[in-house]
Amino acid sequence: MTGIASQKGQDIEIRALTKFQEFDLCVELQDTVWGYEPADRMTQKVFLLAARIGGQVLGAFAGDTLAGYAMSLPGVRNGHAYLHSHHLGVLEEFRNSGVGRRLKLAQRDDALARGFELMEWTFDPLEIKNAYLNVAKLGAIIRRYKRDFYGPSSSPLQGGLPTDRVYAEWWLRSDRVQRSLAGERPVVQATQSVEVPHEIYDWKASPMDRGSAREVQSRNANALEAAFADGLAVLGYERTERGDGRFLLGKWNEQHAY
Repeated sequence: MTGIASQKGQDIEIRALTKFQEFDLCVELQDTVWGYEPADRMTQKVFLLAARIGGQVLGAFAGDTLAGYAMSLPGVRNGHAYLHSHHLGVLEEFRNSGVGRRLKLAQRDDALARGFELMEWTFDPLEIKNAYLNVAKLGAIIRRYKRDFYGPSSSPLQGGLPTDRVYAEWWLRSDRVQRSLAGERPVVQATQSVEVPHEIYDWKASPMDRGSAREVQSRNANALEAAFADGLAVLGYERTERGDGRFLLGKWNEQHAY
């Protein structure tokens, strides 16, 4: 499983990881990206297990440097198998260059080749760039919200907030996903929207302003949970000129469900 792209004058190669030394590189990158305390980090053996039980461990290499990785675990719901993408991390110097998107596309290629129709992952709905990639670029939809999914987190990226997460559903063969990957922006008949102010990153990083971030998190949790209970789904995501994020909710006309 390979792919080549230009990144800062270097070739990026994406391939499946199978060796202990490669899993050690994943652990090192994890520490760099998330900054977990030892009790929260995934060890080499977790990556090893994912690779050996039908999941995925894919690495993006710039020469000998692991620029990013994606790790998935197999799951089952209502008798249907799917892949849950648990981690995707990219070194800071390789961000905003398409490495993350290419890792997701490599995950999709591998999943389809093995007969999977669905991939899922959770992400923090306060993360604007991540939400834009997942919904607007990849074509994932969102229909579920889980408060404090992981419990307390030692990662500075969480900003001391509860680990609230939404579930991204990536229906790999859906018309929506295929159009999104072809560069078409999905047409959304939005009946509701939920806003994320661009200041959220500063608020999460500042102990003095963390209360403002918590207020946004709580308000948006209530709004998204109510919308999902009414049968709506996140079908689009916008970024405003000032950098705010906006979830767009409506009725999904493709009936994919497990």
